[in-house]
Amino acid sequence: HNLEMKHLPGADPELVLLSHQYEELERIPLSDMTREEINQLVQELGFYRKETPDAPVPEEFQFAPARPLPTLPPCQASNTDGKTPPKRDEGEHPDL
Repeated sequence: HNLEMKHLPGADPELVLLSHQYEELERIPLSDMTREEINQLVQELGFYRKETPDAPVPEEFQFAPARPLPTLPPCQASNTDGKTPPKRDEGEHPDL
């Protein structure tokens, strides 16, 4: 849930983590990892694996990853001026 695979010919595979505002948080290289290691990493990051593509997602996993990344400070909900940043529609984020 909340994970999208994009194949970019010639590019080294990497996991790109985005905030709710589609800002890049972190890039994790995947070239030296096995499928099993990648699946374990995604699970450790708090993503939810659905049983089937149309299965419901529990409330606590709606905005995966479900917990803050251990290497990053918690996401701040406001700008320096104290205003909450405007929300984007899903279609507004650029392709990676």
